[in-house]
Amino acid sequence: MAEGADGEAGAGAEARGDVEARGGGAGADGGSGASAREAPGGLSARDLAVLDLAGRTWSGPGPRDRAIRERLGISPTAFFQHLNALLDDPRALRAAPTTVNRWRLTRQRHADNR
Repeated sequence: MAEGADGEAGAGAEARGDVEARGGGAGADGGSGASAREAPGGLSARDLAVLDLAGRTWSGPGPRDRAIRERLGISPTAFFQHLNALLDDPRALRAAPTTVNRWRLTRQRHADNR
């Protein structure tokens, strides 16, 4: 298997099918490069990657946090801040209605418990 243009990370990214690790703007600075490449629905590649990870189920916070750092190159805190902003974006609702509605319910439950 050939390595990607970015060295060893490219080979792993290809095996995972990971958009962000292949250069979709996964920089520690917030990934401003991802906004230049928008999906047909108007969301960036980073937005779609956040929704993809948010839509998965995890056995605990460890594997989830590791996946966030490896695939998006951001901290779990930054991931949840980005996800929270996406929950109010109608484009995100159109792109991943099940995921967005599930996280909206979770957010509402947390707000109700405060």
